[in-house]
Amino acid sequence: MKRLSAIAIAILTMAACGGGGTTGGPAKLRFAIIPKALDIPVFNYAKVGAEREAAKRGNIDVIWRGPENADQLRQKEILESFITQRVDGIAISCLNGDFLTDTIDRAIDAGIPVVTWDADAPRSKRISFYGVDDLAAGRTVNLQRRLDGVREALARHPGIQVVEVYDIKEDPVRCAEIIASGTNRYPDLGAWISVGGWPVFTRNALDSVPPQTKVISFDTIPPAPDLLKAGKVQVLLGQKYFGWGSESVRLLAEIKAGSRPAPIIDSGVDLVTPGNVDQYVLTWKAMEKQ
Repeated sequence: MKRLSAIAIAILTMAACGGGGTTGGPAKLRFAIIPKALDIPVFNYAKVGAEREAAKRGNIDVIWRGPENADQLRQKEILESFITQRVDGIAISCLNGDFLTDTIDRAIDAGIPVVTWDADAPRSKRISFYGVDDLAAGRTVNLQRRLDGVREALARHPGIQVVEVYDIKEDPVRCAEIIASGTNRYPDLGAWISVGGWPVFTRNALDSVPPQTKVISFDTIPPAPDLLKAGKVQVLLGQKYFGWGSESVRLLAEIKAGSRPAPIIDSGVDLVTPGNVDQYVLTWKAMEKQ
């Protein structure tokens, strides 16, 4: 086995891998949008998307609230508070779907529609999920399903050895430390594969990676395209960041109007390489200006 063909994978694994409107005019629907954490930069774009969709419809107020960091107990408390407030709908990106299942079911039983986005709670009564088919996305690169997809794809190539799997814990600083120590431990490493965007959320997380080691990572928000142009990353997989918010609002609005969406809506991914990164950046800037 050549060590040059070894591949390490950076992976986040979690510990357990109705309402009233405003007065003085037409009643507005109050939709609570709950991200995994406020300190994860990709979710800033989901907030923009949700607020844009609400403004376009004119009869919706978006309440954006999440834990300061990736704290699943705090996220559950926030979800419970919105049930108590009897908001008109809830859209949540689940830190731990199994942990939130009973609470999501309680919201549904109380007559509050719930949809999930980015990260699902598939065993719950949630009405619909919008996001990436994580198993399929893992084959082209809930995070455990992405890891399963990566393993399935790599198993077809017997010359590739996965030397280690790392728990990032949704922490870009921890990610940089792990990459540095892993690079030191495996100096002839063939590649890093990250099923989340932690290596590309900051400009220096990949400073320790030598030129001969390839990097494949989820997420395409800045500064990721610059890192790809600089040769620090070879492939990026982008998600529908604005859509996480806009589609969540759209789905809840349609549910309140009597429609029943599909239980799973696959958003697809954007495959970004040196060959198309310039066009992707132009498209991204256009989305930011909408």
